Amino acid sequence: MEKHAKIYVAGHRGMVGAALVRRLRQAGYENLVVRTSAELDLREQAAVEDFFAQEKPEYVLLAAAKVGGIHANNTYRADFLYDNLMIQNNVLRQSQQHGVRKLLFLGSSCIYPKLAPQPIKEEYLLTAALEPTNEPYAIAKIAGLKLCEAYRTQYGCNFISVMPTNLYGPGDNYDLANSHVLPAMLRKFGEATEKGLPRVSIWGTGTPRREFLHVDDLADACLHLLLHYDGAQPVNIGTGRDISIQELAELIAELTGYVGEIIYDFSRPDGTPRKLLDVSYLHSLGWQHQIGLTEGLQSVIAGADWRSAVKYSPLQALA
Repeated sequence: MEKHAKIYVAGHRGMVGAALVRRLRQAGYENLVVRTSAELDLREQAAVEDFFAQEKPEYVLLAAAKVGGIHANNTYRADFLYDNLMIQNNVLRQSQQHGVRKLLFLGSSCIYPKLAPQPIKEEYLLTAALEPTNEPYAIAKIAGLKLCEAYRTQYGCNFISVMPTNLYGPGDNYDLANSHVLPAMLRKFGEATEKGLPRVSIWGTGTPRREFLHVDDLADACLHLLLHYDGAQPVNIGTGRDISIQELAELIAELTGYVGEIIYDFSRPDGTPRKLLDVSYLHSLGWQHQIGLTEGLQSVIAGADWRSAVKYSPLQALA
């Protein structure tokens, strides 16, 4: 991928897209094409067709998506399914039509079965039922992955797919109603520490285990794969290590200096009992994560993003 190549990063204002832009620029790639959702609605077929005809990108990184936590996924089920399908279909189709040299599709680890054997290998996809609360989003991502495979098989397109684990880092969503578990905890404990609150409530039982990857590590892995991988097999991206929600809560409490009580709201859903990716294939391709969880959390806490958090709506999460 030449340094002067024209690269379209779809979703550049989201956490993942912004990290991809940072990493590409750090590596010397400056010919980047970006559009906000107001400038280009990726759900609109004609608009996407016009954009590709005008810009003719050589490489595409598809990080645009409607995203959210358990509550958002379960509440906006039709929107999560429809919008993500439309975004993927339009970008992948036009990438094939306009001869894009390589495309990287960002999937998600939620595409795997709810009760998949742990750690989760890439071949476990579609072997059992999904987690019901985020099924629409997962189905959309599975469709995108399979569409990449189909374009590769039928047209010879060099479309690769990656499945990141749970992410955190700069630009995360801290709205308590719609965020993922880690940023929600960071905001809860950060605000509780600043305000001297006596207790913090955590959704669920605290027993589920999750794997967390800093978004800058994800961006580095994506660049590595863009430069060194052209295979058809989707690739898991993660750390290969997990932590219980209770352990995570205690770690964040320690790092934020919170000394109050931590309580667990059993009326709230736990989601998948465990979700740890098998990253042996990624390691065989020459990449491993560099940012440890404690180190990554310390950097995020120092940034205190939640203080500037605005009300978030998944209906506006396409940029």
